Amino acid sequence: YEWKYGKQLLYTQILKDKIGHLVEDADTLDQALHRLTGFQDIFFSRDFLEPRPLMRAMEQSTGSVLLIDEIDKSDEEFEALLLEVLSDYQVTVPEIGTIAAQVPPLVVLTSNATRELGDALKRRCLHLHIDFPDAELEARIVRTRVPGVSERLLERLVAFIQAVRGENIRKLPSISETIDWARTLILLHADSLDPALVRSTLNVILKRQSDIAEVAGKVEALLDGGDKAGR
Repeated sequence: YEWKYGKQLLYTQILKDKIGHLVEDADTLDQALHRLTGFQDIFFSRDFLEPRPLMRAMEQSTGSVLLIDEIDKSDEEFEALLLEVLSDYQVTVPEIGTIAAQVPPLVVLTSNATRELGDALKRRCLHLHIDFPDAELEARIVRTRVPGVSERLLERLVAFIQAVRGENIRKLPSISETIDWARTLILLHADSLDPALVRSTLNVILKRQSDIAEVAGKVEALLDGGDKAGR
């Protein structure tokens, strides 16, 4: 959640105008403080609260699906906050109190394992490892996302990507890189792959210079290996 700071500032201006009228006939400081204590303070109330996805998920009367993508890129403080969400299905706002879910949401966390998650968080989750797709499934995905790709080019580029994933590189190309590469090759009017074309477009599928250098020297072998795998 967040607080609506702009609305709070406007409320502060109104208070400045009203406080003078509220205490103008108070004879002592104690009387003025007593009147101020009885004044309704809504500065930190639901009127000024802006729900964000976690809180909105808790407040859905019909339930919801809450996706928290790439949790491994968040900080440890956010991970600690999720412990309450995943165990008790509630969010605590210090100024207001606890807001519990009317219907517990279905929560999905994704992680690329760039950071080790805490044991407390993992205990609250069911673990499912999703590996890279096989060549057939990857070709189906690319064909759906890039309808203009020819079958000949599709078979060779998927085979090459599958071969690259077997190399000892730091960042393996994902399906999104395969799709980007297919679109790039179409823009270049390519109908097949040759070593020169592959080397000139490696930066589309590999995002680290060390990986590009590693693969660039093996392009011919990887193309040949991909052809044999395709056959």
